[in-house]
Formats: sequence, C-alpha cells, structure tokens
Amino acid sequence: MTNAQAPDMRAAAREYDEAGLCVLPIKPDGSKAASVKWTPYKVTRSTPAEHDRWFPAGTNAGIAVVYGAVSGGVELIEFEGTAVEEGLLDEVTEVMEASGLGTEWGDILTGWASTSPSGGRHFRVRVDGGPVRPNTKLASRLARPEEYTPEEKQRLAERPGSQIIRVQIETRGEGGYGLVEPSGGTVHATGRPYLRTSGTPATIPTISAERLDAIHEICRMVDTLPKAESPKAVGKALPPLPDGGLRPGDDFERRADWETILNGIFVPVTTRGNTTYWGWADGKGGVKATTGRGDADRLYVFTTSSELTPETPYSKFGAYAQLNHGGNHKAAAVALRDQGYGSAPVRRRLSSVPAQHFADGSSALDPDHAPDPQDGFEDGPQLRAVPARPDLDITNEADGIDGVLALMKDGRLPDLYKRSGGPCWVYRDDNDDPVVQQLASDNLRAYLADHVSSYVVKRNPVTEQMEEHRELLMPKSCATVLGRKDWPLPPLRGVVTSPVIRHDGSLLESPGYDRSTGLYLEPRVPLRRLQQQVTRESLDRAKDIVLGQLLFDFPWVEPSDRANFLGALLTPILRAYFHGPTQMVAITATAAGSGKTLLKDIFKYCYGTADTAWPENDTELRKSITTQLYGTGSPVVVFDNLPNGFVLKTPILSALLTGEHWGDRILGATGKVTMRNDRLWIATGNALRTGGDNRRRVLWVRLDPDCPDPDQRDGFRIGDLRPWLRANASTLVAALVTLVRAWLAAGSPVIRVRKGDYSEWASMMAGLLHYLGVDGWMADSADARNQDDEQQEWALFLEMWHETYGAEPLATGAVIKGLPNHVPRKGDEPPSANQLGIWLKARQGRYFGVHKVVMVVDSHRKQNLWRVDVHADRGTGRHEP
Repeated sequence: MTNAQAPDMRAAAREYDEAGLCVLPIKPDGSKAASVKWTPYKVTRSTPAEHDRWFPAGTNAGIAVVYGAVSGGVELIEFEGTAVEEGLLDEVTEVMEASGLGTEWGDILTGWASTSPSGGRHFRVRVDGGPVRPNTKLASRLARPEEYTPEEKQRLAERPGSQIIRVQIETRGEGGYGLVEPSGGTVHATGRPYLRTSGTPATIPTISAERLDAIHEICRMVDTLPKAESPKAVGKALPPLPDGGLRPGDDFERRADWETILNGIFVPVTTRGNTTYWGWADGKGGVKATTGRGDADRLYVFTTSSELTPETPYSKFGAYAQLNHGGNHKAAAVALRDQGYGSAPVRRRLSSVPAQHFADGSSALDPDHAPDPQDGFEDGPQLRAVPARPDLDITNEADGIDGVLALMKDGRLPDLYKRSGGPCWVYRDDNDDPVVQQLASDNLRAYLADHVSSYVVKRNPVTEQMEEHRELLMPKSCATVLGRKDWPLPPLRGVVTSPVIRHDGSLLESPGYDRSTGLYLEPRVPLRRLQQQVTRESLDRAKDIVLGQLLFDFPWVEPSDRANFLGALLTPILRAYFHGPTQMVAITATAAGSGKTLLKDIFKYCYGTADTAWPENDTELRKSITTQLYGTGSPVVVFDNLPNGFVLKTPILSALLTGEHWGDRILGATGKVTMRNDRLWIATGNALRTGGDNRRRVLWVRLDPDCPDPDQRDGFRIGDLRPWLRANASTLVAALVTLVRAWLAAGSPVIRVRKGDYSEWASMMAGLLHYLGVDGWMADSADARNQDDEQQEWALFLEMWHETYGAEPLATGAVIKGLPNHVPRKGDEPPSANQLGIWLKARQGRYFGVHKVVMVVDSHRKQNLWRVDVHADRGTGRHEP
C-alpha cells in the first residue's frame, strides 16, 4: 500500500494482521478514541472477521495498532512535531551514533516509520529478551506562552504556580495504542492523514531489551523540565559575603570545569550546542550523563551505577562534594579552601581555658581532694601538677572521636583508665570508700566537659568569619568511643587503699595510678611518708602497736587464731606481691559481744571494707560477688553477722575462693566481663561451720571470752578500740607496712607450707609471721576439721563402718541396716539405699580423716558394693617424699 492510493482501511487492517499486530477501529470525530471497548484487545489480538465488521467498504473510521505483548512485543517511540522542529530528533541521532548505538538507531529510523498529522515522527521497534515497558514520557519541556491554549491560560490565572508541560518524546508500550496510516480526514483534529515515511510493518527491527533501555536513556537526556535543586546536590544557598568575600564553593563553581571534576569517572562523548554528553571513562556503555543543558550548568546522571543520584541536578561544588567527600559539603569546603579556593576567612578563637591545677590523684571527680598531713612516721602526701586541659576541635564528628582517642593515647586525660568492659574512673562515695565507675556515654561526656575544651568551628554567614564555639561531644560520639574493643588508656588492674608491695619488692606509696602495676592507690587514711630504711627501733615500735596494743586483749581460742588474724591483716599490703587466691577468713565466736565486729572494724579503719549481707540463694550470691568485684574498690569484702551456726557450703563460694579471676555477666549488660579476684573475703558470725568442699578454703579466727556477758568486759590495754582506731588508723597502717618492709629487708624468708591453691600465700605469710616472732600460722588444721560438719559426720561414719565390717564389701541397704545410728542423714530421716549410693559415688576416693570409701563392682549380682579403706600411714604423711 502507498500513500497515493485511496484509503482502503480493510486492506490496511489485513497488512497489519499479517504482520502479527493487533488492530483497533478509531472514531472519526478527532478524539482518537477507539470505537469499540478495547480493553480485551490488550491481551487478545483482533481477528480478520472483526476487521471485516469494523472496516466495511467506504468507511471513514481510523485505524490503530495496540502495542505490547499482544502485537508480538512491539513498542512505539514518538517524537512530537515540536521536537522535530526544534532539532531534538537530530540531536538524539547524533548522540546515538556517538554512544555506539548508531546501528540500532538507524535500523529504527529506517524500519516502519510514520509521520503524524501534527508533524511528529513515529518509530516502531520489537523488543527481544524482555517485556515491553508501559507508556513512558521520556522527554518534556515547559510550554512557551505563545503555545498556551485558552484552557491553559485559565488554569494559570487560577493557579499561577502551575506548570504547563509539553511532551517531546514518549513511548506507546504495554497497554497503549497509536493511530497509524492511512487514517485521515476527521479522524485527526487537523484533518490531515497519517503518512508512512519508510518501511512496513513487516520490517520492524528487533532490538534487545538492554540496548533499548540505553536508547530510552539517551532520549531522557534531552528532557529540559526544571528539576528541584536540593542543598545535598547543589549546596545550601547562602547570602553574599561582605566586602566581596568569596566562599570556596562559590569560587569553585566559577573556576572549575566539568572535565576536571569528572576525571576518572566520565569522559565527554559529544557536544551539541551548550550540552555535553558524557560516557564512562573506559569508553564502554554509551552515554551516561549530561552537562550544560538549561540555564544553570548542572550535571545530570542517568545511570544508577555511579556515586551520584540519577536524574538529580548537581552543581560543580555539589558533584565535587559527593565524589570526594561523600556528600559532606563542609568537608568539601574545607578541602577546597586548602586548595586555594575562596577568600581567606578571619578566625575568632575561644576565650582562654583554666590554667593548670594541683591534685593528689585520688579522684577524677574531686581534683582538689588532699588529705591533711599528720604527725607520725613521716610527713603528709605530695601533690602533683595536672596540666591545663587541651583543646579539641569536634566540628567533624569523626575527627572529634579521633581527637579523643589521640588525647587518651598521649596521656592527656587524667584519672581515666580501662579495664574489662571499657573506660572507667575511680572516685570516693558518700562513705569515703573508693568506687570504680564504668563509664557510660553520659559519664564520658561529663568527664570530657571537665577535662577538655571542646569546640566547633562555625562560619558566620554574614561576616564569613570562622568562629570557635564551646560545645560538648555529642552523646552518640561518646557512645561510639565506648563501643570500641580497646582504648589507648592505662589498664586499671585494681584499687588499693594502703601502701602495698609491688611484685618486684618495691613499695607503692604515692597516691594515684601506678603504671608499673596498674594499681590505683586511693588511701583510706592519710599516708605517712616512711623512712628509706627500716630501723630496729621502728620495727619494735610497729610490733608494739600491732601486737602489744591492738591485738593484745582479744580472747583468742589458740595462738593460731591470733596468727591467722595477723596474717589476714597483712595480706592487703602483700596482695600485689604474690599470685594466686587466698582463703576466706571466718571470724567466729562462742557468743555475741566477743569482739568479732571489732576485728572486722580493724580492716575497715585500715583499708576500708565493702560490707554486704549474705544473699538468700546462690544466684544472688553470684550477683553480690560480681557487684563487689566490679563496682567497689575496697580490698576487703565482709559478709557480716551470718546467722548463728551458719554453714559455709555453697559451690559458688568454692569457685570464688580457688580462682584468680571471676567472670560473670554484669546486670543490665549483654557481654561478660572478667575481673581479678584480688580481694580478701571475710565472714563473721557465731558458731560458723563449713560444709562441702569449703573446709580447706577457710582460715579460722576464733574467739572465746569464756564469761557470761562478754560485752561487759573492761580493763583493756588501749581502752575502747573504735575511738583508738579513728585517732590512730594512719599510724596503724604505717606500723603494718613497717612490719612487711622489715621482713622484705631481711630477705623475705619463706617457710614452705603445702596448702594447695593457697601455697604461695600461705608459705610467704608463714615466713613473715615467723620473722615477727608470731607462732601458730595455720596450725589449727585439726580444729578446722572439727569446724566442718560434713567432714566430722562422714569421718565418724566411715570409722564405725570399718570397725564393724573391716574391708568387707557391702550393699548400701546392708550398711543402712547395720549402722542405723551412724549413717549420715539429710534432716531427721535416714537415706534410702539409692540415696546413700548417690552420696557414696560423690565421695568415693576422698579421705575423711584416714578413711575413704571405695566402690566394688559385683559383676555376678550386677550391683555396686562398697568398702572402707584406711590410709597406709594413718594420716602421718610419712609416705610423702
């Protein structure tokens, strides 16, 4: 069919049907509307029979093609008449050729192409390897005033801010249709026909979906509709500077060129008029961006594979900030200023910060704390200079965080340390006891407010002056610092409240942090400055204070009780000198008022104590232990006033007293922390006992006044002990330190004591007490066994068993029947045979006295029998080498 022929709509319908296209009839009223309900034909192709009915001879109806899958995946690309007149078709063609799409675009232009009555150009393409997209507007522009219709003029009068848009390039795809030749006459409002300019429906080119997307992308590049400019992509609009000053971003916008900004990302492909088209730097993939289109020279990127947001207008400064500083315009402006852009601003500095002060290092929260000097062995404490607080620019959050870590590394943050769980500080609570505070973000922020002059640099928008404004580090920045896995801070390994002996034998006596040990000395009492060398006179005076006055009048049951207490009293001073755990000190008496609390108060006045009640169950006991180790700094923890006859039997206590470290989850936290078990644990109560495995873990200190009303006793050598301690605690601590120093000066002699996990401590203390002439250290092992209910009960039971049956193996039922008055009980009832078997399995191989129970398997009867063996040397230990 040619354009010169009279329109034969039936023949045209046949041609389109033979090409596999779905056809529709169009009303001859200029509305371009289908004359039938056409929704079914979006999915089902019309038939020749329908065509015969729609297009009878002499019809003046128009004809249209439905695009999309129903017509074999065909899409229409339409250039409006104004787009053709304004050269957009030529521009798109030039860009297609420059971008490597010239072959495909040429096939489209010379395939089936038509001219609309309004001068537009219609091109068809068959999509391969993907669905046909819905109708899409690819390029538009604002209508010019002379193009306004009366209706559009009325709309502008009613809504002056409205935009009148003219579509330049669009597609008809899935769910759309378009009029085709030979439609003419009244079918179109102009009265002119649709004309075929090249090809036929049978010559529609087939293009891959990927290449067609690239063609669409280039068509979108000629869109000139104004797009809203965001500060993120263009930069915040600021008022002009006085005196002709120029901001770095404005100067960069004026002097920079796009080729330098996009170097390594895009390269220019072609330029048409003021518009430059850009492709990837490697030359692959076609055109991806444009610059120079419109009044403002903006960069538009049409690919999603770059760091720039697609179809967003970028200024030169905005693109530079995004590509080089992740969109941070402040950082970009700083960098550009360093490169010489912009006029130099004047900087206004902060006012001066406080000068240095003096502190004794005892508290991060109370830097002016300093104990008063007293008379005694020597003078009072020395103060140390704390440098003026440093300045820190926190304008950029990342730089602020790095700055805090740098100050930590340089040691410019006083009284801040780290331990398991994070940064911490040490301070005194209301009871004047040291507390280790693990820092949360608010604590760190408060600390930095006191110790660092942090500021942000702000630019005055009127004067362009750079001004420093005092500002605290943001809470989220503090949380980020605390969220690290490590910090460049000195490690805090413990708090001590008196002078202590370092592991190398030297004396730690300066308040504050000691780098060689990681210990923080927070004195409980004002410290005496001790003499360089311990003289015989100072040793004799110290022994008189401790032995001749302090401990003289206590009603010790045996000399070992006094020796054990003195060993415990000296332990905090030596705690850093030895490794391994220490036994729990159990201070018990026959009656109330015997002096247990006074003995406990000696620790309190010398070192400070963390007093806590005995928890009601093992779970609460674990929490209490963790709280004391994690939160308190007192070197002595006391479970005070346990119930009369209380049995120390829990396995939690057993684990605590044999481990050098204690691990647990802190309440309210998700992670587990590990703490040094460097405390001296004390329990006080009347008639205390041990059970389970705790007999060997307890050091007994027993009191027995042997009188009806022990609290009415009088005539003590030093009178009332508490007033004496309040007046003489500093002197007493100096005396205790002198006793230890004298022993060290004598070569720190050690007496070997076998005590399992406690051997190092026990041997060291045995040598120290022997040097001081105090006998009886740990000489109460037999009495300690008597303090253990389980040990005593089972020792008597096994002894009676062996005396009655010798080494004969017996069943548990026979044992219960034969020894009904001696078998161990739980409550008032004897155990069942099964329960006794469980008890025996838990204790087999363990000696109670010189007897142990041994399991004998009776394979014939298929049961376990039991016998009692006696140690070969009857407990003398002579078998040991």
